[in-house]
Amino acid sequence: MGRTVKQYNAEFKQDAVNYYFSSGKSLTQVAKDLKLSTSTLNGWIKKARDNDGNVNHRGSGNYSSDAEKEIARLKKELRDSNDALEILKKAIGILND
Repeated sequence: MGRTVKQYNAEFKQDAVNYYFSSGKSLTQVAKDLKLSTSTLNGWIKKARDNDGNVNHRGSGNYSSDAEKEIARLKKELRDSNDALEILKKAIGILND
C-alpha cells in the first residue's frame, strides 16, 4: 500500500516558515506542532533562506509566465509525437516481416 503525499499551498508553507522563525522553537517542535515531517519543514526553511525569507511555491501546472507554460505544452506535445512515431515505426517493422 502506497503512502499518500500531502500537498500544501503556498500560504501554508510561508506561514509555517514564518512560525519557525518567529517562535524561537526548534525545528522538531515546530514540525510536531504543525504535524509535518522535519525534512519537509527543513526544505521550506532552506528555500526561504535562499530567497530573502520567501518560500517559492510552484505547484503542479504553475508557471511564472505564459511563455513557460507554452514551452512546457510544446515539449509535452513533442514527446507525445515522438512516442507515437516510434510506435508506428515498430508497427511498420512488424508488418514488413
